[in-house]
Amino acid sequence: MANHDWTEVEWGMLDARVRSDALKGRQDHSARQAIVRHGRSVLKKYSTSFFIVTRFLPPLKRAQVDMLYAGVRYPDEIVDTFEISPSRKDQKLALWREQFGRAMQCSMNQSLLDGVPVIVAGLADVMRANQIPASYYHHFLDAMSADVHPRRYATLDDLVENYIYGSAIVVGYFLAYIYGASNPAEFDRALNASRHLGIALQLTNFVRDVAEDKGRGRLYLPLNMLRSKGIQEDALNSPATQHALAEVVREVAVTAQEHYAAAGADLDAFAPDCRLAIDACIRVYGELNDRVATSQAPLAKRESVSLSRKFSVLPPSKYWRLPLAYMGLEPA
Repeated sequence: MANHDWTEVEWGMLDARVRSDALKGRQDHSARQAIVRHGRSVLKKYSTSFFIVTRFLPPLKRAQVDMLYAGVRYPDEIVDTFEISPSRKDQKLALWREQFGRAMQCSMNQSLLDGVPVIVAGLADVMRANQIPASYYHHFLDAMSADVHPRRYATLDDLVENYIYGSAIVVGYFLAYIYGASNPAEFDRALNASRHLGIALQLTNFVRDVAEDKGRGRLYLPLNMLRSKGIQEDALNSPATQHALAEVVREVAVTAQEHYAAAGADLDAFAPDCRLAIDACIRVYGELNDRVATSQAPLAKRESVSLSRKFSVLPPSKYWRLPLAYMGLEPA
């Protein structure tokens, strides 16, 4: 398929195809395999970095993360890329929320027979299997709804509590439930590490995508930080503000790095079979964050980390897994 974001129509065609494959076996196990393959294709298309680091999870947890990612990607696509009006986006998100509630009440196979989107059916299956509170996904959908009608955030605390909590922290909580703790007594520490990592990842995305977000009418840099540098919102594109804007971006990136460090300090709270993937995530995105922090033109260039640099954070003894993943030869 061409290298572009899938359109609403393309997502619908994929849903129909995966549903057909999933229902052939008439059992949840067969359905789950089809939806895992679909989730994996979504992750591979939309996030090279996260796809690479999650290939180092054990098979069951990797499959659950694949399904989870699709469940958070699609609502984000409704908001960011579907060429529909804000009112239609609101309607689609409301329907998605209702379908999620239905899926949480029945088996995966029954959800598919009832017409629930395959992604929602897979997500609900993961959440039931790991006893993840449904309220987390509702908070995530609240954040997606907030992007349809963007607001500004007065301070960093305002941004974290009123947007990042739903957009990223709860996703970190999802992952903590899937990854598991080193022992039950450490689960709260694993959740706290996930909170730090969610904040860090979201802040890195914000400072990398200032220009892209501005084009969508959004601004995630705290207003008090901009004003402290004499920057008015309507002057973000002005050449005269670029040095000051780079300073704000750098300050936010420094805060993100502090959260990466806090997450890394509690890495041992997670189950041993997941630590390699979590550590790789911290290192890959931490390097991206460092690149953004040193950029002198945050609106002119979207920073990235090369594929070779992403590989460099992984143990060479594990590289053999990646060709299999990219050829689609991983077991579902």
